[in-house]
Amino acid sequence: MPDGPLIVQSDKSILLEVDHPRAGDARRAIAPFAELERAPEHIHTYRLTNLGLWNARAAGHDAEQVVNTLIEHSRYPVPHALLVDVAETMGRYGRLTLHSHPVHGLVLESTDRAVLAEVLKSKRTSGLVGERVDETTVVVHPSERGNLKQALVKLGWPAEDLAGYVDGEKHPIALRSPTLPVTPGEESHEWSPRPYQQQAVDGFFHGGSGVVVLPCGAGKTIVGAGAMAESKTTTLILVTNTVSARQWRDELVRRTSLTEDEIGEYSGSRKEIRPVTIATYQVLTTKRKGVYSHLELLDARDWGLIVYDEVHLLPAPIFRMTADLQARRRLGLTATLVREDGREDEVFSLIGPKRYDAPWKDIEAQGYIAPADCVEVRLTLPEHERMVYATAEPEDKYRLAACAPGKNRVVERLVADHPDDQVLVIGQYIDQLEDLAAHLDAPLITGATTVRERQRLFGAFRSGEISRLVVSKVANFSIDLPEASVAIQVSGSFGSRQEEAQRLGRVMRPKADGRTAHFYAVVARDTVDQDFAAHRQRFLAEQGYAYRIVDAEDLDQVA
Repeated sequence: MPDGPLIVQSDKSILLEVDHPRAGDARRAIAPFAELERAPEHIHTYRLTNLGLWNARAAGHDAEQVVNTLIEHSRYPVPHALLVDVAETMGRYGRLTLHSHPVHGLVLESTDRAVLAEVLKSKRTSGLVGERVDETTVVVHPSERGNLKQALVKLGWPAEDLAGYVDGEKHPIALRSPTLPVTPGEESHEWSPRPYQQQAVDGFFHGGSGVVVLPCGAGKTIVGAGAMAESKTTTLILVTNTVSARQWRDELVRRTSLTEDEIGEYSGSRKEIRPVTIATYQVLTTKRKGVYSHLELLDARDWGLIVYDEVHLLPAPIFRMTADLQARRRLGLTATLVREDGREDEVFSLIGPKRYDAPWKDIEAQGYIAPADCVEVRLTLPEHERMVYATAEPEDKYRLAACAPGKNRVVERLVADHPDDQVLVIGQYIDQLEDLAAHLDAPLITGATTVRERQRLFGAFRSGEISRLVVSKVANFSIDLPEASVAIQVSGSFGSRQEEAQRLGRVMRPKADGRTAHFYAVVARDTVDQDFAAHRQRFLAEQGYAYRIVDAEDLDQVA
């Protein structure tokens, strides 16, 4: 009888025994196709989903590999019906294909006439397709390419898009030679994409469009630059905020042949359209008199490549806009495909399937991101605060627990335990953060802080001029602070798994001296704060990170 760490069950759940000596190997093996649902101390529960299996298929994993992985790591015989279901589910991807036709333009084709008949009978495809070419082929209106792919995913028959892409407007872009100075006046030094970054670029370009998943701090911008160098076309880059736009611009100037004059910023304060244009999601989704007034940016040039940074955060209107951009190469970059709104299927159908995914622990083992120690510090509320919480309305309970006054003392103690480290204190509620900034005598950055002041404070933090910084959720995304080695989270967006990943990522840039990064979550015991914390930690548990739980009164054990 094999003694594997997995128990695979007929309801598509997979139990992983965390303390098993082969648990790490099993976790890495199932990561491409299974999603973690629950992660208590000893047994983690994963689930097989259609979307997870289709993403694995698109990334180059076949059903035989998935089946063999489950059998190899399972403690008991894997239910035969489940193995059949895995093979049949993965076999659904690509039974329908989109092609360019010399006479009819864009067509949907299937070697399985029954499948084609089934999807054409559905109301979901009504109006998206035209005349039948023959028994296995139907004409597709080019403008409905994205909408049809969305409909087919929801019908359970995801199409493989082989219709190709417009070339776009040519523009010379190259990665800088490893032997050339990266910026004027800088000494020459060796630089080239890391092996996994090049693999990600290759995987994306081979697939044509899709998503690259890399840990925070692993250099997703370099993957974007590599894709641009492969494409050698005008490029539109969509980012989360203006600070991120400036960081993209700086990195592209450092790492590629592009000059500042070739890179435009299209944001709230600037409206520059250049061969490479970096725009914020916010400006694209701004409405005036009920109309998206900046949509002309999507047609301002004959873009050959569109890059979506932090693709897991795409606002709903961007999905609708992207449905019209299916003839252009699209690259999504993210640390996690988890979306709290459950719209992963829209990323799959409109941006593209997952083309490359590097487990966090693998990148850590190669020395490209810092090892991390995750600690949940549990604070017991005093009796009077516990009573206020117990009698509060449900909608008020999380804020009361998340902003418990006792968290200030815990944070002060944790900061004192790291006198020589660069420390970020991160939270959700502005009044709580203002109070903490005053207690710590530290600067505060919120959404109200001007871009210029944010850049000044981030610069002072990078240089070591200041060693403590209190930040709101504006620092969740695309902020490059490689010197930060300690993050203390006091409150968050309820149970957001992707936010937890982003916040840990703020301290995972590799340290020059090889130090371990520290991530603390300060949580009020026996409240919804603790429940949400358990949910938030699921994604990181899936990546192999374990949270130690420490009582706030026992913090001497942490230092």
